[in-house]
Amino acid sequence: MRIVFLGSGAFGIPTLEMLAARHEVVAVVSQPDKPAGRGKLLTPTPIALRAAELGIPVTKPTDINEAAVRDAVRAHRADAWVVIAFGQKLSRELLDGVFAVNLHGSLLPAYRGAAPIQRAVMDGCAETGVSVISLAERMDAGLVYATRSRAVGAEETSDDVHDALALLGPEVIESVLAQHAAGTLVGAVQDESRATRARKLSKAEATVDIAALDARMCRARINGLNSWPGCTVVVGDLQLKLLRVREASDAGAGAAGVLGEDGRVRAADGTTGGAIEIVEVQPLGGKRMAFAEFVRGRRNLVGAAVRPVVAGA
Repeated sequence: MRIVFLGSGAFGIPTLEMLAARHEVVAVVSQPDKPAGRGKLLTPTPIALRAAELGIPVTKPTDINEAAVRDAVRAHRADAWVVIAFGQKLSRELLDGVFAVNLHGSLLPAYRGAAPIQRAVMDGCAETGVSVISLAERMDAGLVYATRSRAVGAEETSDDVHDALALLGPEVIESVLAQHAAGTLVGAVQDESRATRARKLSKAEATVDIAALDARMCRARINGLNSWPGCTVVVGDLQLKLLRVREASDAGAGAAGVLGEDGRVRAADGTTGGAIEIVEVQPLGGKRMAFAEFVRGRRNLVGAAVRPVVAGA
């Protein structure tokens, strides 16, 4: 099939690679290059970089719905458009008469919106997945053509789940394209009564009050905030980013919200109990490391309160 691929984030790379191997990807449309790193050098999106490596022509419009851009993309007369983490809303005029599908990182209608993977992990979901849907006027509200699901591991971060879900994309997209080519593709209308929103994450959310939440909620929040915006706390007088934690027994742990020598921190008193065990951390301005390595040279922090970062402090 002749395919136009629209994407920007790394979530779509496995699917782009599959399409390039099995079909004719006539064009990739991605977001414009953006400043990145300390030098603020203009850097292509992950999809634009991979497409260039694969030898696929790349277009980087600031507005794909602008008339000249729209006409140029439509002029490819592709059999299908595949949209994954593109970052621009596609107009009705652009999509008129086009078979286009979108790979979304949740089991719709749950977690419609900008941060479905992070919100699912932060909410402590035991399962999540991907959905292939049609493009609709309302965000992520199109017909569902197919889904694939997987369990969320007890220690998995949002980055872990993101990468695992991305690997589900090639098979489910290929299945939908094959059904479309055979004329057997059928979509299911989403149940609006079950729809939930996955609002964009903000830096204001990038902390946790362990002494106020139970262990499950702490674990889900901390792992869900990894890697952006991250979860920063104050231990003693040191700001510390918590990268990965797991639930643990609170037997022998100190008071709620106090750092133990083994990395355990008891969750809120009066809740379902339990503690979290800190697995990986990153000191402010430092490198990521195992907690055991971090605490080896900072014994003075054992017994200190683990406090949330106060906005503006």
